[in-house]
Amino acid sequence: MSSIKIECVANDGYRIGESPVWDEKESALLYVDITGRKVCRWSSVTKQAEAISVDAPVSSVALRKSGDYVITLGTRFATLKWKDQLVTTIAHVDKDKRNNRFNDGKVDPAGRYFAGTMAEEIRPAVLERHQGALYTLFSDLSVVKHFDQVDISNGLDWSLDHKTFFYIDSLSYSVDAFDYDLQTGTIGNRRSIYKLEKEENIPDGMCIDTEGKLWVACYNGGRVIRLDPETGKRLQTVKLPVDKTTSCCFGGKDYSEMYVTSASDGMDKEWLSRQPQAGGVFKITGLGAKGIPPYPFAG
Repeated sequence: MSSIKIECVANDGYRIGESPVWDEKESALLYVDITGRKVCRWSSVTKQAEAISVDAPVSSVALRKSGDYVITLGTRFATLKWKDQLVTTIAHVDKDKRNNRFNDGKVDPAGRYFAGTMAEEIRPAVLERHQGALYTLFSDLSVVKHFDQVDISNGLDWSLDHKTFFYIDSLSYSVDAFDYDLQTGTIGNRRSIYKLEKEENIPDGMCIDTEGKLWVACYNGGRVIRLDPETGKRLQTVKLPVDKTTSCCFGGKDYSEMYVTSASDGMDKEWLSRQPQAGGVFKITGLGAKGIPPYPFAG
């Protein structure tokens, strides 16, 4: 085992850091602060983080094939022009649910943007249940709803052969798999592949590595865990110096670095004094695993 090193690269006390994604062109990590209403970009060259403020909770960010980014903002899919700080709405969902917002989102191997919703939290992980749904934004800018009755729509990714879609509804404490049709973007045959143990707490964001294993950030569990989706076994646990780990992705020159976002919302002064890096973004090196580049939205 190579020696694992964990470093806090952006310690700006984000309220809910989420949705890390590597932007190869900029040698930078993109991510959001949901309740802080900011889209952020940390440069691996300058070691500085920039942020663009937006007008609603912003829950995920993704690359766009034509350049710049797409985001989920409130209950909208939108585009973001970084230089101009310009946000343009593409589509609205959950119009009948005024208390909802998007949560995690990711682009599939065919360039479709998958993202799910949830009710606004009363406090972290406490909310009106079964209010969310999972959606896809297609490259022609049409939107399809897959299913509803979701608590907290969260981590998502695809198997390396693109035949399986992995998905987390956090309050089910389960990592689920669906059969995936890459041609049409349809999903079916839902099943649980891993149930979280008590100390792992709440499953949040997730990514896949080049061996087809899943990495899941455990909210309130202060760790990321590596799972084998075939056997349902946990292979590795990496503990972080903060409890509220929210999501993870691979990045860096050869995608051998892991980036982990975290949150500080819901922590009192005493808790924050024990974890001064809460809400920070962490870089983990020496994992001995590599990720794959993120897919850009095709629309």
